[in-house]
Amino acid sequence: MDFEGITSLVTLWPEGFLSGGLKMYMVESKGGAIVCMCLALLFLGTWPALLTLLERRGRLPQHTYLDYTITNLLAAVIIAFTFGEIGSERPNFLDQVTQDNWQSVLFAMAGGIVLSLGNLATQYAWAFVGLSVTEVVSSSITVVIGTTLNYFLDDKINKAEILFPGVGCFLVAVCLGSAVHASNAADNKKKLSGFSGHSKYGAENQSMSPSNETHMNSVGKNDMENGLASVEKAKFGTALYLIQLENKRSIKVFGKGTVIGLVITFFSGVCFSLFSPAFNLATNDQWHTLKDGVPHLTVYTAFFYFSVSCFILAIILNISFLYRPVLNAPKSSFKAYLSDWNGRGWALLAGLLCGFGNGLQFMGGQAAGYAAADAVQALPLVSTFWGVILFGEYRRSSRRTYMFLAGMLSMFIIAVGVLMGSSGHRK
Repeated sequence: MDFEGITSLVTLWPEGFLSGGLKMYMVESKGGAIVCMCLALLFLGTWPALLTLLERRGRLPQHTYLDYTITNLLAAVIIAFTFGEIGSERPNFLDQVTQDNWQSVLFAMAGGIVLSLGNLATQYAWAFVGLSVTEVVSSSITVVIGTTLNYFLDDKINKAEILFPGVGCFLVAVCLGSAVHASNAADNKKKLSGFSGHSKYGAENQSMSPSNETHMNSVGKNDMENGLASVEKAKFGTALYLIQLENKRSIKVFGKGTVIGLVITFFSGVCFSLFSPAFNLATNDQWHTLKDGVPHLTVYTAFFYFSVSCFILAIILNISFLYRPVLNAPKSSFKAYLSDWNGRGWALLAGLLCGFGNGLQFMGGQAAGYAAADAVQALPLVSTFWGVILFGEYRRSSRRTYMFLAGMLSMFIIAVGVLMGSSGHRK
């Protein structure tokens, strides 16, 4: 392959971003690793918003996740057969499939299992706790546990004097995020308590008010089918908006306690904190489980096995959830899933974004250290942006809520910069 011809097309990338020629593409510079982490941050912060949008439009979470997991695996296959197959200096993807490296494969697949469980849990936590707070809490647990584990697994290649203050910034942001949630919940409670057509946070009495009935009729049937349009016409942040959203969404949350949502969120955070260290062990074999002479799994091979296990578990669980749903979600069937094309394109796009986002995170981590790559756990920055733009989160909230929100976002920005600044270079 004429690598010089290719490099002329990527002159805008940081010098040394891709290492090629007679070997596969590998990220080997700090600048390239930061580019990977920034793109991963954007992708991993966007796909949760797409799944949340579909749930709010009434699409069953089982249907959405089945679509999502197909393209999530597709992204890993694309990465393996492109970046993983270029060149010959290091073992290529197909070469490693036949090698005696099952120990590292198991670590990669274990990482995929815990990630699948975490992603599946957050899909329900978004409905109960909210997009922004779910992402903040789960990401903070990932940083505190996962980043600490990766720091020691990576033989402390990251700068501790920078890395751990960054972890502290995340913890401060978590506290502020919790304050945002509490303040916003109080704001919503006040709105609903003053709404004449609302009874005990249920939407069944919405038509009690003549003015509300007139408004609903003015929205129109077509807008109700479009989901988001009906909510927009109710004006973001109003009590009527909250009630219409409850009527439309697939996971009903009014009148239910918040404890279960928080438990799900903490569970997802623990799962997320373990998948990156497992992947780290799969690619670097710090515990020396491979036989002498057997090369380490490349990041592309490990990511393939990682995604395969993630896919298998997601398929098994979600097909069972079609017939035996959890958290009082509606029942469905595999036939109904196949015929449900409403929003399928968004679910497929979400899977691609998550798959490529995880791949970019691992590619950056291989070069700069997985502890620094965990900076993408600041994805609530992006998720909060989409939450405000798409779903009108925090609209018409109190000044106190806005102050906490500004503080949370500020701390996340600082945390991202600090963690990226701690990145070292793998020898």
